Amino acid sequence: MSRTFYVNGEFVAEENAKISVLDRGFLFGDAVYEVSTILKGRLIDNTAHLKRLARSLAELAMAPPCSDEEIVAAQLKLVEMNNLDEGLLYLQVSRGVADRDFAYPANAKSSLVMFTQAKNLLDSPMATQGMHIISIPDQRWKRRDIKTVGLLAPCMGKQAAVDAGVHDAWMLEDGLVTEGTSNNAYIVTHDKKIQTRHLGHEILSGITRQAVLKFAKQAGYTVVEEPFTIDEAREASEAFITSASTFVMPVVNIDGVVLGDGKPGPVSTELRKIYIQTALEHQDL
Repeated sequence: MSRTFYVNGEFVAEENAKISVLDRGFLFGDAVYEVSTILKGRLIDNTAHLKRLARSLAELAMAPPCSDEEIVAAQLKLVEMNNLDEGLLYLQVSRGVADRDFAYPANAKSSLVMFTQAKNLLDSPMATQGMHIISIPDQRWKRRDIKTVGLLAPCMGKQAAVDAGVHDAWMLEDGLVTEGTSNNAYIVTHDKKIQTRHLGHEILSGITRQAVLKFAKQAGYTVVEEPFTIDEAREASEAFITSASTFVMPVVNIDGVVLGDGKPGPVSTELRKIYIQTALEHQDL
């Protein structure tokens, strides 16, 4: 059976889910998106995702496609129709259909597309093995705080990781780590401080990042929000990433340099456990 997709107010079979070739998301990447986690058939931290969606739309002067209440109702129905217990829900808003012109069209009607993806999130083998990553130059545009669909540079980075036989890549700008190809990046110093880049135009304000930093402080860890170099990462006690699709995922090897004993460290392991336990108990984190 094919999945059910949501396209501009209609629930349709995957093979019938279509948009116009004049949609500005297709022509210009003039679109934003969110990915919400689904655990036990429930949307996790979805309120925070919708809040970030509203910010992205506002930064691009793009009209919301409908109310948050309508979006949530459609999301819940989509999860139910696809009988999804664990996985992800992708949501994309584009500026809509208009004849090709670089300037924003007047009175454009935004387009909303959503679909689900089944995925093993809770018992990912990588959580016990740890990730191997490489470092690459950050070639993205300067407004990475807006969650746009313009993801060609991260795709190139992810492919570079695949070609190198590793799991992912961390991007570097002026010698400093910005983030992973689709995740926020962290190190744990030898005195157990958790360090990650501060928010700004250089990185995305991750929803999982927000929750994990809160949990880390509650657990008694010191959190330092400032950039670190790739050399500092290679010399760290631990490293990890966060995202909606990975929660907290330990990094055990950077550019061929083994961190610690080459196994997931206690800090990232504890934070992953806290995140999952909290997510299973509370939808909004």
